[in-house]
Amino acid sequence: MESPPRFKFPVIFIIISLSLGLLSFTLCIASELLRNKKEDLRWNGKNCYLPSSQAFGLGIAALVSFILAQVIGNSILFKNSCSGGKRNAQYKIPVIAKLLLLISWLSFGIAVILLITATSMNKRQLYGVGWLNGECYIVKGGTYAGSGILILVTVGSVIGSALSTVKTNQAEQGRKIHAQMG
Repeated sequence: MESPPRFKFPVIFIIISLSLGLLSFTLCIASELLRNKKEDLRWNGKNCYLPSSQAFGLGIAALVSFILAQVIGNSILFKNSCSGGKRNAQYKIPVIAKLLLLISWLSFGIAVILLITATSMNKRQLYGVGWLNGECYIVKGGTYAGSGILILVTVGSVIGSALSTVKTNQAEQGRKIHAQMG
């Protein structure tokens, strides 16, 4: 008796990962719109002051959902490349999956750095304290939007990598079933 393919696990987690990635992208766009602007800067002649922005909380939420999307996406990939908890010595991860995984981690690293930096700049910067060395810094326009684009690249790459291992893994299992029967 042949058991049905177990494809529900990856589909559910791919949907969750994709949803978290889209949520993170949306939060980045909202942060871009609500970030501190030049008009928010107050100057007393010697020191500067920037109030806290709503982009601070949105940026943290974007970062958390983005990290969760990356972890879930990678868990799908590693679940597909490992069988029964132990590594299958004959299974090789496809080159396209490796390339997409590399792209996802590179874009993940850059996006996290951009998000952390931009989000920390949207926290309140007090007179004489500022963001760095007593100076106030304003997030440059497009930083959150750029992070959002990198988030889409990351999530798309990791899901593409996971899907390429699902198809290869299912093909390998199909060959084993035919080899056992024939």
